[in-house]
Amino acid sequence: MARVSKTPGRTQLINFFKLDEKRKLVDLPGYGYAKVAKSVKERWQKQLDLYLVNRTALCGLVLVMDIRHPLKPFDESMVEWCLQSRIPVHLLLTKADKLKSGAAKTELLKIQKIFSDQSELVSAQLFSSTKNTGIKELVAQLDLWFERTERVKEQAK
Repeated sequence: MARVSKTPGRTQLINFFKLDEKRKLVDLPGYGYAKVAKSVKERWQKQLDLYLVNRTALCGLVLVMDIRHPLKPFDESMVEWCLQSRIPVHLLLTKADKLKSGAAKTELLKIQKIFSDQSELVSAQLFSSTKNTGIKELVAQLDLWFERTERVKEQAK
């Protein structure tokens, strides 16, 4: 787990988290609700573009979004980039505990329906850090991506 802030926009650099000798998670600046200057957001966009375009080892992207405000224009552009690049993307619908169970499941189903034609590249799930909901599913998704990447590397040898 990483430290988080109640104030959106605190992640302003690319942060690497080493899982083991072969695998890393990378936290990229997101700015859906960040209360920062437009120039800062533009700088983040350039960093993000450079990172994503040049990362040949990228095996998937977890796009974190508040379930109460899903698929903002930035989110849509990131999913579109992933689809064009053939990079799997997992939509993590956070703060699921803020909605009643039925409403949260309805939002998840809406998102899944939107991307039903791209289900081989786009997946989605409910998540709540305060209720520890969705952690096992997220770990399973990451493991799937890492395992797939390892198989491809082995076949290339």
